[in-house]
Amino acid sequence: MKLHTLAHSRTGDKGDTSNISIIAYRAEDYPLLCEQLTAERVAEFFAGLREPGAAPVRRYELPNVQALNFVLPGILRGGVTRSLALDAHGKCLGSALLDLDLARLN
Repeated sequence: MKLHTLAHSRTGDKGDTSNISIIAYRAEDYPLLCEQLTAERVAEFFAGLREPGAAPVRRYELPNVQALNFVLPGILRGGVTRSLALDAHGKCLGSALLDLDLARLN
């Protein structure tokens, strides 16, 4: 199942760093997101876009709003106004992450 079936995203960017919040539609799906959306998995998903040697991806849990926030340093290659990449803003990255496959739990 795709991540977008369980959650939506909100994003932002500052300099060469983007943050992506993944928010569960239903509170009962939040534990699955916590289990399967690790900082390492998100870093691997975006490995081809991040600057070599960038600081690690960080994950923050926001259980009161059933959300995870990921901070991705070095993904905007110097910042939105300096990047040669098209559509490198956080919104596009959030949409891309929502296409991630999740394992279905029985």
